[in-house]
Amino acid sequence: PATGLKVGYYDDKCPDAEKIVLDAVRNATAGIKAGLIRLFFHDCFVQGCDASVLLNKVAGKPDPEMLGIPNLSLRGFEVIDAAKRKIEEKCPGVVSCADIVAFAGRDASKILSGNKINFSMPAGRYDGSVSLKDETLPNLPPPFANLNTLTQMFAKKGLTQTDMVALSGAHSIGRSQCSSFRDRLQPPANDNSTMSMDATYAGKLTQDCPAGSDPTVPQDYKTPDVLDSQYYRNMKDRKVLFTSDAALMTSPKTKELVEKYTWWLIGDFLWYRHFEDAMVKMGNIEVKSSTNGQIRKKCGFVNEPYTG
Repeated sequence: PATGLKVGYYDDKCPDAEKIVLDAVRNATAGIKAGLIRLFFHDCFVQGCDASVLLNKVAGKPDPEMLGIPNLSLRGFEVIDAAKRKIEEKCPGVVSCADIVAFAGRDASKILSGNKINFSMPAGRYDGSVSLKDETLPNLPPPFANLNTLTQMFAKKGLTQTDMVALSGAHSIGRSQCSSFRDRLQPPANDNSTMSMDATYAGKLTQDCPAGSDPTVPQDYKTPDVLDSQYYRNMKDRKVLFTSDAALMTSPKTKELVEKYTWWLIGDFLWYRHFEDAMVKMGNIEVKSSTNGQIRKKCGFVNEPYTG
């Protein structure tokens, strides 16, 4: 990649690094594994893939990314911290938190797909020291976004519509808060238009999402803990949660991709490859180097003294 990242970056410097991350991810629940993929996405879309999403609130500094509305439900921080602790024992000051987040997103994808998604993640990222809550909403695609908004938000990060449709397949796992899709449960939920939700599905979700509370439901009602192309089949059946999911059926180009990913036998394979490519591309967004980054000792805090 143009960013100077390379596969096997730690082979000489810290040969056990990737295995330590893999072991930490393996020990996590399916829900936390799903959270690790989302953590990688939310890190890369704000200030680039620099582990800025992991920085804790520090007195006297502006609120960090993790306090932004889209990040309040992030999960998996403890997996990253556990891997970092183990790695620091073996090779202190060598492996960045940003690379650990990227490896963890890759490993979670591999395990949740039953090893069908299997790719090398280039590394060599440095950790950033700027983390601002106010940068979360403008950069993270909201669940109510239409196709135009989504396309622009991904393009700003150097990602194509193909990358966007492929990465959306991560909604084949994980859970969502009812508040992220409640607006889609009201009629015209059942008017059979592209953007509306299947009436039976909307009815079931209405029961699962009682007024006055905000529980979570699985994103993919059929195979909730398997990262597969079922999400795209659900989309064709109008049984997806978000406006931003249904939006992928609203242009000829994105709809054609959704159709392809549901083809018998080869659809899965095509989606796995596109997803792998898009994950690597996402991992290249605004990467920091030794000149504008550091290797954090603890993932939640910038190294002190920091002389900016």
